[in-house]
Amino acid sequence: MQVIANTRRAFYRPRKRKKITAYSRRQPSSAHKLVAAVLLLMLPFCDPGMLIERPVLPFGVTDELVVLVRNGPDTRFLGVDGKFSGMEQDMLEMFAKDLGVRLRIVERSNFADIVPALRRNIAHIAAAGLSVTDERRSRLIFGPAYLSVQKVVAYNTEGRRPRSVRDLVGKHGAVVAGSSSADQLRIERASVPELLWDEVLVANSMTLLDQLSDGEYDFVMTDSHIVELAQNLSPNIGKAFTLGGPETLAWALPNDADPLLVNQVQDFFNRINANGSLRILLDRYYGHIERLNQGDVLAFLERRTSVLPQYRDVFHEAQELTGIDWRLLAALGFQESHWNPLATSPTGVRGLMMLTSGTADRMGVTNRLDARQNIIAGARYLKMLKDALPGRIGEPDRTWMALASYNVGFGHVEDARILAQRRGLNPDLWFDLRKTLPLLARSDYYTTVKRGFARGGEPVILTENIRNYYDILLRYEEPYRPLFSSYTTEARAEP
Repeated sequence: MQVIANTRRAFYRPRKRKKITAYSRRQPSSAHKLVAAVLLLMLPFCDPGMLIERPVLPFGVTDELVVLVRNGPDTRFLGVDGKFSGMEQDMLEMFAKDLGVRLRIVERSNFADIVPALRRNIAHIAAAGLSVTDERRSRLIFGPAYLSVQKVVAYNTEGRRPRSVRDLVGKHGAVVAGSSSADQLRIERASVPELLWDEVLVANSMTLLDQLSDGEYDFVMTDSHIVELAQNLSPNIGKAFTLGGPETLAWALPNDADPLLVNQVQDFFNRINANGSLRILLDRYYGHIERLNQGDVLAFLERRTSVLPQYRDVFHEAQELTGIDWRLLAALGFQESHWNPLATSPTGVRGLMMLTSGTADRMGVTNRLDARQNIIAGARYLKMLKDALPGRIGEPDRTWMALASYNVGFGHVEDARILAQRRGLNPDLWFDLRKTLPLLARSDYYTTVKRGFARGGEPVILTENIRNYYDILLRYEEPYRPLFSSYTTEARAEP
C-alpha cells in the first residue's frame, strides 16, 4: 500500500529585520531541516493517539483501566444521546464498575494498530472485536469468548455470485489490514497463487462493505456478524461463501499482563455468561438484524428518498413536542403504513401512524387521514405509553416495550410482564418479554391473566422490524437538534 502526500509550496517575501549585533543566532543545520520536513510530511498520516505514547502504569498501581478500542457498529459507536454505546463499550463499562476503577479509552483509527500497541503495553486490555487465532495466542493472552463468528466472503448481488476461491481470481477484493480475514486469504493463496486483494488501513470492515455496495470492490472478506449488520443497510450485499473454521471474539491482554487482571477478566465473563447479562447484550445489538429480508430493505430505502421528505418536518415537530427521536417515530410510521397517510386496516385503524378511533379521540385528532395530526398524535401516544411503564425500566428496553404496547395495547404488555415474572424471567427486560408475549395467544396462558387473549407474536415482530428501520435511519438521516425544546433532556435518553 502506498500513501502519497500532496504538497504545496508557499512563496512569500520575508519582512526586513533589524540587524542583531550583540550576538549571533545559531542556524539549524541542513540535517535538522531535513528531519523537520519529514516529520511535517508524516504528520497528516499519523494516528493522533500514537504521536506521544508511553507504556501504561501496571494495573493496580493506577486507579484507571486503560483499554484499546476501535470504533465501529460491532464495537462502540456514538449514540443518539451523544454518548458511546455498543457491545464492547457496554461490557467495558460494566467491568470497570465491577472493579471500581475509572475507564480510560485509547482509540485506534486502524485495526492493524491494535495488537502492536497492546504488545507495547499502551493499554491493559484490547476490546476491539479481536478474533482468537493461533498466531495471536502466541503473542497475547485472551479472555473467555463472548461471540462465535465465521469468516465470510461478501459480494455485490448486482454481479455474479462467486462460489469458490477460484472465482475470486481477477476480481478486485479487500480486507481490513491486520485482520484474521487477511491471514485466511494468505492461506488460500497457497493453493490459488493468482488470488489478489487489497489490505486496507481502516478501523472496521463496514467501510469496505459500503464500498462493495457502491461497486468499488468485487468482494470483501470479513466476519459474519458484520456482514449481517451491513445487509440491513445495503440490500445489494450478499454472502457468497465461508472460509476457514468458526472463530471466537474475546478481549486480549499483553503476555506480561498482571495475573490478577487476567483472573478478573475471566471471572467477569464467567459471571455475565452465568447471570444472562451477556445474552441480553448480544440480543440488544444483534438479536434483530436478521429480521428483514432484501425486499424489505429495498422498499424502505426507496421510500426513504421518495416519500419520507414530505413528512420529515412533521416528524421533527413531533420530536420537539415529545422528546422522542424523529427517526424512531419515522421508523414506527413506516412499519405501520409505509408512510401512507390514507392507510386503513380491516379493523378500522387509519392514517400514517395507524391510530384507532379511540386513540385518535384521546389525542384530540379530528381527521385521522390528516398526516400532521396523525403523526403528532402517534408520537404523543407513544410517549404516553413510555411514561406509563415503571420508572425502574431503563433504555432501550423501555422504548421497545412502549412500541409493543403501541401495537397490542398496554394492558397486554403488562400481562406478558406478569407471565415473565411467573416463569422466573425479568419483566423489565425486552429480551425476556419477547418470549412471553407470544404466550398470550395460548389458552393455557391467556386464561390466567387479566386481559385475556392477544396475538402476542405480532408486537414482537413489529418491534424488531422497527429496530432495524431505526438503525437504517440512524445511518442515513441526520439528527434533528431544535434550538428550543422542553423535551431536549429526554431526547438524549433515547436508545
